[in-house]
Amino acid sequence: MAKQLRIEKLQELIKQEMGKMLLTDLKDPRIGFVTVTDVEVTGDLREAKIYVSIMGGAEEVKNSLEGLQSALGFIRREIGHRIRLRFTPEISFALDTSLDYGDHIQKLLLQVEGENKNVDNVERSGGETPSRE
Repeated sequence: MAKQLRIEKLQELIKQEMGKMLLTDLKDPRIGFVTVTDVEVTGDLREAKIYVSIMGGAEEVKNSLEGLQSALGFIRREIGHRIRLRFTPEISFALDTSLDYGDHIQKLLLQVEGENKNVDNVERSGGETPSRE
């Protein structure tokens, strides 16, 4: 139980510090609008996977991930200094596509809602509803 709390606390601290670094310390022009969405640390605290969401097209996403990858040594060293860990975990980045997926679902729901309104309007006007064969 205590170990799980320590892992969760470390995950949150890494997430906060990574967010601060993105705002103030990382000057690589390839890194665009990046948001840290989650951090997963292994049970032995040796590895940390940082999930990031990147706004933009495929090229911006690719460039931002390359920029983050090239700054990996700096990021790891800074996290070690800021959090004061005996052993700083190996860091890797993973693209979090859950926001894109949520946006896709939202668009589908709006599309279905629009289709339902069209059907309701046709029924009220006395017209025939389009068949869906």
